[in-house]
Amino acid sequence: MKMSEIAALTDEQLVHTELSLERKLIDARIKKSFGTLEDSSVFAKIRKDIARIQTESTSREKKQGLAKNALKAQFRKTFVATNESEESGGNFLQDIADKLS
Repeated sequence: MKMSEIAALTDEQLVHTELSLERKLIDARIKKSFGTLEDSSVFAKIRKDIARIQTESTSREKKQGLAKNALKAQFRKTFVATNESEESGGNFLQDIADKLS
């Protein structure tokens, strides 16, 4: 994601995107451990996107005078996990990701 795309998101969308990316990262780690991960560059891409989102989130929190991670705490409850993966490893990987997040 580009910073311009991230800046255009609302606070809620920002938090939901970060949580979604964290789930993708966990899913990629699980796939790597099973030996089914095809592209190992996905780790760096996801981590960089998460860092960009956290940078924007911190900036917004400072502008609004909120505590650290206040946006994440506020909107985490409204996050609904969806199965965005084309090749889902069944419900097994989804269940593990749900338990870890």
